[in-house]
Amino acid sequence: MGWVTEHAPIASEVNTCIQCGLCLPSCPTFRLTGRETASPRGRLTAMAAVVDGFPVDQSFADIMGSCLQCRACEVVCPAFVPFGKTMEAARVEVSAQHHTRGRGVRRLLVGRALRSRRLLRLSALGAWVVQRGRLWFLVPKQLRGGLRGMRRIDARASSIAGTNRSSIGPPRGVAAVLSGCVMDSWFSGVHEATIEVLARAGYDVVVPNAQTCCGALAAHDGWADDARAMAEINVSAFEDADVVVVNSAGCGAHLKEYEHWADEGARVAAVTRDITEVVADAINSRYLPVVDATGGSVAIQDPCHLRHAQRIIEQPRTVLEAAGLTVVEIDVAGQCCGAAGLYSILEPELSGQLGAAKAAQVVAAGQSVVASANPGCEMQLRSHLADQVRVAHPVELYLEALQEAGL
Repeated sequence: MGWVTEHAPIASEVNTCIQCGLCLPSCPTFRLTGRETASPRGRLTAMAAVVDGFPVDQSFADIMGSCLQCRACEVVCPAFVPFGKTMEAARVEVSAQHHTRGRGVRRLLVGRALRSRRLLRLSALGAWVVQRGRLWFLVPKQLRGGLRGMRRIDARASSIAGTNRSSIGPPRGVAAVLSGCVMDSWFSGVHEATIEVLARAGYDVVVPNAQTCCGALAAHDGWADDARAMAEINVSAFEDADVVVVNSAGCGAHLKEYEHWADEGARVAAVTRDITEVVADAINSRYLPVVDATGGSVAIQDPCHLRHAQRIIEQPRTVLEAAGLTVVEIDVAGQCCGAAGLYSILEPELSGQLGAAKAAQVVAAGQSVVASANPGCEMQLRSHLADQVRVAHPVELYLEALQEAGL
């Protein structure tokens, strides 16, 4: 049958793969299973086979579905295959050609529900009730493990959408903050630290009320029309921003590729920056202070969409060192923790193995605090670590250090 949508993988990009196999050691699913079909090379071969008559059936869906989309393969690929973009396109075809009830439910979740602040607020209140009453038996088994890694929900917290905060000192421009979906509902502390540090760095901070979910989860799961609709809304919402600041690695990576998702998306993509980029630049330019060494240390985990997709490695370390902390490396290769959006729900066995391995790296480093700049990674780490290990965003740790130092 071949491809049937306008978003299908582009043959020239699929065929760019030279079958060298350099991606294999970097691929988490190949390392776990040893299966060729669980490698980037194998998945690209399957895509190429569709053009020759291979059906987009359950087998093809499984091959595509087992990918974490961590994009570690892109970093080492000598042919520069745009694997993340190609994988998203292949999943659009799966959504179009392989209909199941489960996929329909997923579309309602990532394509529709994440756009509604009201539904997200209700989800936060529900999580608060479960946490407070220890009512985990009410949560479906496939969701229980990941949700145990949630932060303690603050039932009083409200959306930051509509926030306006003036700069402290001479203004350096207008920074528009992506409120997001899960970040806005479950990670209010990260948003509060983001707004405060941006104001201290000289930015007038705005959080446009008209924005919505970035669309990354919809794009990763193959719902291109929903991802495009969300991108168009956000392009309009961020029209006047000098810089669009994102404190979730996965969301930031997606916004930086908005040229694929919205007619004017290239403009937003060009001014989107991760919060650690903005803060590190402000520290290096002396707009933000450096705290004297405290003698404390922190382990660092690199989210895949920060390290591999955005190629941001040094900036989170700069922020943590400016907090007076010694940064302890746990994985110089930056292997995926296994969170990957819906992956922990759809592929619990593989996700669990990767999460346990990442937690073991933290434990081996002997640290009581680990920094991570992505909500899914944070939840994955917390669900696999003992209670005595704190997981926090680098900017939260930096702001705490400033406040403790009286700066």
